[in-house]
Amino acid sequence: MDERDILTRFKAGTLERGLAVQLLAELEAAPQRPAPRPAPEPAAAGEPATARVPETTDRYAVVGIAGRYPLAPDLRAYWQNLREGRDTSSDAPLGRPGRSPLGAGERGHFLDGATEFDPDFFGLTAESAALMDPQERLFLETAWEALEDAGCTGARLDALTGPGGAPRGVGVFVGVSAADYALVAAENWARGGRRMPASGHWRTAGRLSALLGLNGPAHAVDAAEASALVAVHLAVGALRRGECAAAVAGGVELLLHPSRGRRGAGEGVGAVVLKPLARALADGDHVHAVVRSTSAGAPGGAEAAGLRETAGTTARRVGDAGAATGLAALTAAVLQLRHGTLAPAQDGAPATPWPRPRDARGRELPRVATVEVAGPEGARLGARAVLEEFVPARRTDAGHGDGPDAGHGDGPDAPRGDGRADGHGDGPGGATGELILLSAPTPAHLAASAARLADWLAADSAGSGDDTAADGDRAPLADVARALRAGRAARPCRMALTAHDVPHLVEVLRDFADGGAHPADGVRCVDLRAGDADPLGLGEAPETRDYLAALWRAGRTEQLTRLWLSGLDVDWAALEHRSGDGAPAPLVPLPPSAFLRRPLWLGHPDGTEGTETAG
Repeated sequence: MDERDILTRFKAGTLERGLAVQLLAELEAAPQRPAPRPAPEPAAAGEPATARVPETTDRYAVVGIAGRYPLAPDLRAYWQNLREGRDTSSDAPLGRPGRSPLGAGERGHFLDGATEFDPDFFGLTAESAALMDPQERLFLETAWEALEDAGCTGARLDALTGPGGAPRGVGVFVGVSAADYALVAAENWARGGRRMPASGHWRTAGRLSALLGLNGPAHAVDAAEASALVAVHLAVGALRRGECAAAVAGGVELLLHPSRGRRGAGEGVGAVVLKPLARALADGDHVHAVVRSTSAGAPGGAEAAGLRETAGTTARRVGDAGAATGLAALTAAVLQLRHGTLAPAQDGAPATPWPRPRDARGRELPRVATVEVAGPEGARLGARAVLEEFVPARRTDAGHGDGPDAGHGDGPDAPRGDGRADGHGDGPGGATGELILLSAPTPAHLAASAARLADWLAADSAGSGDDTAADGDRAPLADVARALRAGRAARPCRMALTAHDVPHLVEVLRDFADGGAHPADGVRCVDLRAGDADPLGLGEAPETRDYLAALWRAGRTEQLTRLWLSGLDVDWAALEHRSGDGAPAPLVPLPPSAFLRRPLWLGHPDGTEGTETAG
């Protein structure tokens, strides 16, 4: 980054004064022999030498994140676009129903497949899905992906108890302002159609809450461009007041009617899963970033040094994305914090390293980013969030630190697999291989998810525990196996196998996806959709929990696997917790389950149009 780029970022408001001064000073000193930094004072016993112990009081962890943006079907592609400063504008999508929302010569920023949806995944019919606002459908899929990224589906979702001890105490807060599908419905009515979609933005939050049986507050927010960031603010407030144990917050915007067409229009959808930081560390969650503070309406107080993401910076990347603007900006901030890299602020500029600040004792401090989206002129609808890089405390004393996240370090002693430092504890795995479990709502979904996992494992950045991770990072097979067992919901179509290493797992998954895997490969599959799950009714017996724990302690992996394949829902995370290994190691994020989407649009006889696509 040269002096011109630094000044350009500062004038554009994407660099705070303190960071700009620091970068200019380092640039000026570069041609000379750099002066040595002040030697840090000796650290107190148990104190990290290079990073402070994370503050957990009134801090909130981003434990899951997902999104789709123009020319970016997932966050790996979104990060590549950010890093390269890619122009995501295009002509209006040709395959969408209705008239073009753009005039001649105009360009916008659009999502691919915005009218597609996978009703079977969520147990819905195509006819009912066609009556849902596509924004509602898109947010439903993205929120599910964020929950899977957090490992908060299935038993781990049940364990999030809210007030009164009710399971699945998760709030839902979504920013949404457009209502284009209602205009499409009115035009369809004028042509003689009599099937009308249900109206009201509340359904975008309520649908997710109802389908997953969540027992937390569910609210939709319309605050123009600040909608999604206000949703994050409301989610943090609900967590602070103890109204829920975790929260899904996000925003969605689609341009589906020409009445709102405009040059530079944008689309997008994003969601994050939030937890109090102390709870996230205790639960063994992977922390993407930390929310230090949020505010809405009035300014949020003192400026925080570091990166600034605004509606302006977001518009250059994804266009005028309306209610999704705040989540697009927040996601960009999280990715830059995670990678320690500043995305280009202007076309043609390169991404640049982002040095950590240091305190007076010379110790590195976490990077900080401010996300700020103003409301319409004259309206106090804006919102602001201050994010901080999550830097785990280093492990000391043979892996037993004294910080709030002791045991969650990333050094050579960090726990792997089943929570033991050597990766060979009381759980499945070890010298005989790792137990891999996959499940899905239908056999076609199971095959598509197997193919997606195989492709992810085979990619250059595969196995990193992070779909946007730097090349070269790879997580052990034990970590992947544990995340699949403990962090995913058990669906009716199930597959179990034992993998000896990542290449072996990739080979078997690809054979299965192609229809070639068979019992000789160690793959066992069942389809429990006919209702014959758990034929002995063990799930109803209170003694079953202790029985499963005894099998786990005795290393009876085969018996546990057979019970799981019979339809008994085994709480693998609880078994690990009861085995006495202490606080669980963080679950590595994995690629989400595959959706089998097909176009669904109001006005077609069966609500469908076109063919099915995997995504």
